Amino acid sequence: MNNEKIITRFNATDEEASSITLTHGEVACFSNRSPSKESPNEDALGVIPVDKETTVLVVADGLGGMPAGEQASQTVIECLIESLNNNSVSIREAILDGIDNANQKIMDLKTGAGTTVSIAELTGNKLRTYHAGDSLILLTTSHGNIKHQSLSHSPIGYALICGAINAESAMRHPERNLISNYVGCADMHINIGPIIELAPQDTLILSSDGLSDNLYEDEICEYIRKGPMLEGVNELISQCQENMLQPLPDRRCHPDDFTLICFRQNN
Repeated sequence: MNNEKIITRFNATDEEASSITLTHGEVACFSNRSPSKESPNEDALGVIPVDKETTVLVVADGLGGMPAGEQASQTVIECLIESLNNNSVSIREAILDGIDNANQKIMDLKTGAGTTVSIAELTGNKLRTYHAGDSLILLTTSHGNIKHQSLSHSPIGYALICGAINAESAMRHPERNLISNYVGCADMHINIGPIIELAPQDTLILSSDGLSDNLYEDEICEYIRKGPMLEGVNELISQCQENMLQPLPDRRCHPDDFTLICFRQNN
Protein backbone atom coordinates (compact mmCIF):
# COMPACT_ATOMS: atom_id res chain seq x y z
CA MET A 1 0.00 0.00 0.00
CA ASN A 2 0.97 3.63 -0.54
CA ASN A 3 2.12 5.63 2.48
CA GLU A 4 -0.75 8.07 1.90
CA LYS A 5 -3.52 7.59 4.43
CA ILE A 6 -6.59 5.52 3.62
CA ILE A 7 -9.75 7.54 4.26
CA THR A 8 -13.06 5.94 5.18
CA ARG A 9 -16.39 7.45 6.20
CA PHE A 10 -18.92 5.19 7.97
CA ASN A 11 -22.21 6.47 9.43
CA ALA A 12 -20.94 10.01 8.80
CA THR A 13 -22.80 13.24 9.52
CA ASP A 14 -20.68 15.75 7.58
CA GLU A 15 -21.89 19.35 7.41
CA GLU A 16 -19.81 20.11 4.30
CA ALA A 17 -17.29 18.46 2.00
CA SER A 18 -13.63 18.17 2.95
CA SER A 19 -10.72 18.28 0.51
CA ILE A 20 -7.75 15.93 0.36
CA THR A 21 -4.67 16.44 -1.79
CA LEU A 22 -3.19 13.24 -3.22
CA THR A 23 -0.04 12.77 -5.27
CA HIS A 24 -1.87 13.06 -8.59
CA GLY A 25 -5.02 15.01 -7.78
CA GLU A 26 -7.54 16.59 -5.44
CA VAL A 27 -10.35 14.64 -3.80
CA ALA A 28 -13.44 16.07 -2.08
CA CYS A 29 -15.53 13.82 0.19
CA PHE A 30 -18.93 14.21 1.82
CA SER A 31 -21.40 11.89 3.56
CA ASN A 32 -24.48 12.59 5.64
CA ARG A 33 -27.69 10.81 6.54
CA SER A 34 -31.08 11.77 5.23
CA PRO A 35 -32.39 15.01 6.78
CA SER A 36 -35.64 13.20 7.54
CA LYS A 37 -34.25 10.48 9.81
CA GLU A 38 -32.22 9.91 12.95
CA SER A 39 -31.22 6.32 12.21
CA PRO A 40 -27.69 5.53 10.92
CA ASN A 41 -26.35 6.81 7.62
CA GLU A 42 -26.33 3.65 5.48
CA ASP A 43 -23.81 5.08 2.97
CA ALA A 44 -20.06 4.63 3.18
CA LEU A 45 -17.03 5.80 1.21
CA GLY A 46 -13.35 5.00 0.85
CA VAL A 47 -10.32 6.75 -0.64
CA ILE A 48 -7.66 4.04 -0.98
CA PRO A 49 -4.15 5.03 -2.17
CA VAL A 50 -2.63 1.82 -3.56
CA ASP A 51 0.78 2.98 -4.78
CA LYS A 52 2.46 6.13 -6.13
CA GLU A 53 0.46 5.93 -9.34
CA THR A 54 -2.91 4.49 -8.30
CA THR A 55 -5.79 5.50 -6.04
CA VAL A 56 -9.12 3.68 -5.75
CA LEU A 57 -12.28 5.63 -4.85
CA VAL A 58 -15.38 3.82 -3.55
CA VAL A 59 -18.96 4.82 -2.70
CA ALA A 60 -21.38 2.24 -1.27
CA ASP A 61 -25.07 2.81 -0.55
CA GLY A 62 -26.59 0.34 1.91
CA LEU A 63 -30.06 -0.53 0.71
CA GLY A 64 -32.72 1.42 2.55
CA GLY A 65 -35.47 -0.66 4.08
CA MET A 66 -33.27 -3.74 4.35
CA PRO A 67 -31.67 -4.88 7.62
CA ALA A 68 -28.10 -3.77 8.36
CA GLY A 69 -27.67 -1.54 5.33
CA GLU A 70 -24.89 0.38 7.07
CA GLN A 71 -23.11 -2.90 7.88
CA ALA A 72 -23.29 -3.98 4.24
CA SER A 73 -21.82 -0.72 2.90
CA GLN A 74 -19.02 -0.79 5.46
CA THR A 75 -18.27 -4.44 4.64
CA VAL A 76 -17.70 -3.74 0.95
CA ILE A 77 -15.29 -0.87 1.73
CA GLU A 78 -13.34 -2.99 4.23
CA CYS A 79 -13.15 -5.97 1.88
CA LEU A 80 -11.80 -3.76 -0.91
CA ILE A 81 -9.13 -2.31 1.38
CA GLU A 82 -8.06 -5.79 2.46
CA SER A 83 -7.98 -7.09 -1.11
CA LEU A 84 -6.06 -4.08 -2.48
CA ASN A 85 -3.42 -4.74 0.17
CA ASN A 86 -2.62 -7.99 -1.66
CA ASN A 87 0.38 -7.21 -3.88
CA SER A 88 0.30 -10.60 -5.61
CA VAL A 89 -2.57 -9.73 -7.95
CA SER A 90 -3.36 -6.87 -10.31
CA ILE A 91 -5.47 -3.95 -9.13
CA ARG A 92 -8.32 -5.07 -11.37
CA GLU A 93 -8.23 -8.57 -9.85
CA ALA A 94 -7.99 -7.15 -6.33
CA ILE A 95 -11.07 -4.97 -6.87
CA LEU A 96 -13.12 -7.86 -8.27
CA ASP A 97 -11.92 -10.20 -5.50
CA GLY A 98 -12.81 -7.59 -2.87
CA ILE A 99 -16.34 -7.21 -4.21
CA ASP A 100 -16.80 -10.99 -4.43
CA ASN A 101 -15.58 -11.38 -0.85
CA ALA A 102 -17.97 -8.68 0.34
CA ASN A 103 -20.84 -10.27 -1.55
CA GLN A 104 -20.24 -13.58 0.20
CA LYS A 105 -19.82 -12.00 3.65
CA ILE A 106 -23.04 -10.01 3.27
CA MET A 107 -24.99 -13.07 2.09
CA ASP A 108 -23.54 -15.05 5.02
CA LEU A 109 -25.18 -12.57 7.40
CA LYS A 110 -28.52 -14.04 6.28
CA THR A 111 -30.28 -10.79 7.16
CA GLY A 112 -31.26 -9.72 3.66
CA ALA A 113 -28.69 -6.89 3.77
CA GLY A 114 -27.33 -5.40 0.56
CA THR A 115 -25.44 -2.44 -0.86
CA THR A 116 -24.64 -0.80 -4.15
CA VAL A 117 -21.00 -0.11 -4.99
CA SER A 118 -19.34 2.33 -7.39
CA ILE A 119 -15.57 2.29 -7.83
CA ALA A 120 -13.05 4.40 -9.72
CA GLU A 121 -9.56 3.03 -10.35
CA LEU A 122 -7.30 6.01 -11.07
CA THR A 123 -3.81 5.25 -12.41
CA GLY A 124 -1.92 8.30 -13.62
CA ASN A 125 -4.34 10.02 -15.99
CA LYS A 126 -6.29 6.82 -16.71
CA LEU A 127 -9.70 5.93 -15.27
CA ARG A 128 -11.48 2.58 -15.12
CA THR A 129 -14.81 2.13 -13.33
CA TYR A 130 -16.65 -0.77 -11.69
CA HIS A 131 -20.19 -0.77 -10.33
CA ALA A 132 -23.21 -2.74 -9.17
CA GLY A 133 -26.51 -0.97 -8.52
CA ASP A 134 -27.67 2.58 -9.12
CA SER A 135 -25.00 4.72 -7.41
CA LEU A 136 -23.77 7.27 -9.93
CA ILE A 137 -20.40 7.49 -11.66
CA LEU A 138 -20.15 10.63 -13.80
CA LEU A 139 -17.14 12.12 -15.63
CA THR A 140 -17.58 15.63 -17.01
CA THR A 141 -15.36 18.01 -18.94
CA SER A 142 -14.74 21.67 -18.06
CA HIS A 143 -17.41 22.52 -20.69
CA GLY A 144 -20.04 20.38 -18.95
CA ASN A 145 -19.99 17.56 -21.49
CA ILE A 146 -20.41 14.06 -20.08
CA LYS A 147 -17.48 11.80 -21.04
CA HIS A 148 -18.66 8.77 -19.11
CA GLN A 149 -21.70 7.80 -17.05
CA SER A 150 -22.57 4.54 -15.34
CA LEU A 151 -25.73 2.64 -16.24
CA SER A 152 -28.15 2.33 -13.34
CA HIS A 153 -28.88 -1.35 -12.71
CA SER A 154 -32.61 -0.81 -12.38
CA PRO A 155 -35.74 -1.20 -14.50
CA ILE A 156 -35.90 2.60 -14.89
CA GLY A 157 -32.21 2.81 -15.79
CA TYR A 158 -32.60 0.21 -18.53
CA ALA A 159 -35.76 1.90 -19.85
CA LEU A 160 -33.91 5.21 -20.00
CA ILE A 161 -30.85 3.88 -21.83
CA CYS A 162 -32.97 2.14 -24.49
CA GLY A 163 -35.09 5.25 -25.07
CA ALA A 164 -38.37 3.88 -23.68
CA ILE A 165 -38.64 6.90 -21.36
CA ASN A 166 -36.93 10.29 -21.18
CA ALA A 167 -34.88 11.79 -18.36
CA GLU A 168 -37.78 13.74 -16.86
CA SER A 169 -40.08 10.71 -16.85
CA ALA A 170 -37.30 8.66 -15.24
CA MET A 171 -36.76 11.31 -12.56
CA ARG A 172 -40.47 11.35 -11.67
CA HIS A 173 -41.13 7.61 -11.89
CA PRO A 174 -42.58 6.12 -8.67
CA GLU A 175 -40.42 2.99 -9.04
CA ARG A 176 -37.17 4.88 -9.56
CA ASN A 177 -35.74 3.48 -6.31
CA LEU A 178 -36.03 -0.20 -7.36
CA ILE A 179 -32.75 -1.86 -8.37
CA SER A 180 -32.01 -5.20 -10.02
CA ASN A 181 -28.38 -5.78 -9.00
CA TYR A 182 -26.42 -5.17 -5.80
CA VAL A 183 -23.72 -6.59 -3.54
CA GLY A 184 -25.35 -9.16 -1.26
CA CYS A 185 -27.40 -11.10 -3.81
CA ALA A 186 -26.61 -14.50 -5.31
CA ASP A 187 -26.58 -13.31 -8.93
CA MET A 188 -24.59 -10.09 -8.31
CA HIS A 189 -22.54 -8.91 -11.30
CA ILE A 190 -20.08 -6.07 -11.83
CA ASN A 191 -20.01 -3.74 -14.82
CA ILE A 192 -16.43 -2.82 -15.75
CA GLY A 193 -16.06 0.38 -17.76
CA PRO A 194 -13.52 1.15 -20.48
CA ILE A 195 -10.15 2.72 -19.74
CA ILE A 196 -10.61 6.48 -20.21
CA GLU A 197 -7.90 9.13 -20.45
CA LEU A 198 -8.56 12.12 -18.21
CA ALA A 199 -8.02 15.65 -19.50
CA PRO A 200 -6.59 18.22 -17.03
CA GLN A 201 -9.94 19.83 -16.12
CA ASP A 202 -12.13 16.74 -16.16
CA THR A 203 -14.05 16.15 -12.93
CA LEU A 204 -15.13 12.73 -11.70
CA ILE A 205 -18.08 12.18 -9.34
CA LEU A 206 -19.05 9.01 -7.50
CA SER A 207 -22.27 9.36 -5.53
CA SER A 208 -25.08 7.48 -3.87
CA ASP A 209 -28.50 7.99 -5.42
CA GLY A 210 -29.25 10.84 -3.01
CA LEU A 211 -27.64 13.04 -5.67
CA SER A 212 -29.10 11.62 -8.89
CA ASP A 213 -32.61 11.40 -7.41
CA ASN A 214 -32.63 15.14 -6.69
CA LEU A 215 -30.56 16.72 -9.49
CA TYR A 216 -30.36 16.09 -13.23
CA GLU A 217 -26.98 15.15 -14.69
CA ASP A 218 -26.60 18.46 -16.56
CA GLU A 219 -27.24 20.34 -13.30
CA ILE A 220 -24.58 18.28 -11.54
CA CYS A 221 -22.09 19.02 -14.32
CA GLU A 222 -22.81 22.74 -14.19
CA TYR A 223 -22.05 22.96 -10.47
CA ILE A 224 -18.71 21.16 -10.56
CA ARG A 225 -17.29 21.72 -14.03
CA LYS A 226 -15.32 24.91 -13.36
CA GLY A 227 -13.73 26.96 -10.61
CA PRO A 228 -12.28 25.53 -7.38
CA MET A 229 -13.56 21.97 -7.04
CA LEU A 230 -14.35 22.12 -3.32
CA GLU A 231 -16.40 25.28 -3.78
CA GLY A 232 -18.43 23.68 -6.56
CA VAL A 233 -18.96 20.49 -4.58
CA ASN A 234 -20.31 22.37 -1.57
CA GLU A 235 -22.69 24.35 -3.82
CA LEU A 236 -23.83 21.03 -5.32
CA ILE A 237 -24.42 19.56 -1.86
CA SER A 238 -26.37 22.64 -0.75
CA GLN A 239 -28.67 22.53 -3.79
CA CYS A 240 -29.23 18.80 -3.49
CA GLN A 241 -30.18 19.10 0.17
CA GLU A 242 -32.50 22.02 -0.60
CA ASN A 243 -34.28 19.90 -3.22
CA MET A 244 -34.66 17.06 -0.72
CA LEU A 245 -36.55 19.35 1.65
CA GLN A 246 -38.41 21.46 -0.92
CA PRO A 247 -39.28 19.17 -3.84
CA LEU A 248 -39.58 20.69 -7.32
CA PRO A 249 -42.50 19.89 -9.67
CA ASP A 250 -40.31 18.44 -12.45
CA ARG A 251 -38.76 15.66 -10.34
CA ARG A 252 -39.55 13.15 -7.61
CA CYS A 253 -37.25 14.66 -4.98
CA HIS A 254 -37.06 12.93 -1.64
CA PRO A 255 -34.77 12.98 1.42
CA ASP A 256 -32.09 10.27 1.38
CA ASP A 257 -28.65 9.47 2.70
CA PHE A 258 -26.21 11.37 0.50
CA THR A 259 -22.56 10.54 -0.12
CA LEU A 260 -20.16 11.67 -2.81
CA ILE A 261 -16.51 11.71 -3.83
CA CYS A 262 -15.19 14.15 -6.44
CA PHE A 263 -11.78 13.92 -8.08
CA ARG A 264 -9.83 16.27 -10.33
CA GLN A 265 -6.26 15.52 -11.32
CA ASN A 266 -3.41 17.98 -10.87
CA ASN A 267 -2.81 20.19 -13.90
